[in-house]
Amino acid sequence: MSNTDSLLYVIFGASGDLTRRKLVPALYSLFIQKLLPENFALLGVSRSEMTNEEFREGMKEAVNEFREHDDASGIGDFVQKLYYTPIRFDEAPGYADLKTLIDSLRRDLQIGGNTVFYLSTPPELYGVIPQHLAAVGLQHQQDGWKRVIIEKPFGYDLESAIRLKDCLLRDWDESQLFRIDHYLGKETVQNLLVTRFSNGMFEPLWNRNYVHHVEITSAESIGVEKRGGYYERSGALRDMVQNHLLQVTALTAMEPPSSLEPGAIRNEILKVFQSLQPIRREDVPKVAIRGQYLASTIKGKPTPGYREEAGVSPDSLTETYAAIKFYIDNWRWGGVPFYIRSGKRLPTRVTEVVIHFKPTPHFLFSGNNNHQSPNQLVIRIQPDEGILLKFGMKTPGSGFDVQTVNMDFHYRDLSNMRIPSAYERLIYDSIKGDATLFARTEEVLEAWKFLTPVIEAWKEEHEVPLYGYPAGTWGPDKADDLIEDKEITWRYPCKNLSDDGIFCEL
Repeated sequence: MSNTDSLLYVIFGASGDLTRRKLVPALYSLFIQKLLPENFALLGVSRSEMTNEEFREGMKEAVNEFREHDDASGIGDFVQKLYYTPIRFDEAPGYADLKTLIDSLRRDLQIGGNTVFYLSTPPELYGVIPQHLAAVGLQHQQDGWKRVIIEKPFGYDLESAIRLKDCLLRDWDESQLFRIDHYLGKETVQNLLVTRFSNGMFEPLWNRNYVHHVEITSAESIGVEKRGGYYERSGALRDMVQNHLLQVTALTAMEPPSSLEPGAIRNEILKVFQSLQPIRREDVPKVAIRGQYLASTIKGKPTPGYREEAGVSPDSLTETYAAIKFYIDNWRWGGVPFYIRSGKRLPTRVTEVVIHFKPTPHFLFSGNNNHQSPNQLVIRIQPDEGILLKFGMKTPGSGFDVQTVNMDFHYRDLSNMRIPSAYERLIYDSIKGDATLFARTEEVLEAWKFLTPVIEAWKEEHEVPLYGYPAGTWGPDKADDLIEDKEITWRYPCKNLSDDGIFCEL
């Protein structure tokens, strides 16, 4: 990482939890590494009434509590670069005052025109705030670049995503829009590209000739916590599958880009989305399983079901678990099933990609003591980030008994290297103007288009089952039926990458 030009960073929703826990601590990490310019200022914008000093004191506490960089020596200097102003997000007159303040800060602090506007706000404001900024000319780039960072969700469905796109592109250029997905900032997600395209032993096998199926899991052990109201409007499909897991799918399945330029990589990601085999509405019950966690006892502690959570309707049909089987219709992946699943109140927190290779064409080492499990390549995104290769080895002793063994790499073993947080990496990329890890408009729309039949069926066809599963289990048993080969099941990952088995200690 290297330095950049002068910069004004404006965070809308500066009094919110995301700003405290992630954004400001990430900016501090960049500051202490001297990756922010000398002429840098952060302007917090929110509805709350607050002075500059009150904001600085609050952010000082946040950095002390949530910082990921060991060096705390620069916190005092960092918070002196923070400013604050209250605003009513949906009222136009406040934006004229905001522009006056921004012009004043630029003049007094000798900051040029380079500006990031980060929208850490409710999604219904994603079209409103950029429109008001443009009305007072804050999108013009004659004096320096201007960029808008938008948190997910990017729309609620295909129709709303198109409306948001049209609203944003009326005043802003696509190159100014950065749709942030913190999953793509994780080191192991980015390492998908390096694993595939820098190793001659993987890429020749990465296709329908050698891969039996691909499995992508994102499991959370927590429930909806205090976000029941938000989750009721979202559900697992919108919250995780439409953005995080489909983006990870695209990186797993994409063709080699012509270069590492952002445009080249994003073009290949878009091709994957465009190649997703459409799901027919009548096939939804067979290829998409939804579930909702039920009350249970976990490690002796009573755990409420989803419908007992605060802010959740007692007769809610919102899914807390979603699993989908689909295909990618192109030359590389034709006929290879992809299975993705995401759920809350599962046994552990884990996100990983598993490449299941085809079995050997002839079981030479047959017998009751042999384990003929096909090879697997496991790419763990979180936690215990790393890569695991599972293959057969001879059991010591006479005969040819075979057992499955692991060859693994863990990022924690790189003790001499600091791995930046996802937000730190993505914020820095947005400042540099590197859009590689940010979703493009076309990607978002293709993802919504692909999931629309599932969304509509789950909403309108009440005969589509919603399966209950006890909190602390791996989701509805019905999800096993997605995998038609009865000799194969979902991988049941443990907290540690090298461990296996549904019965392991979590």
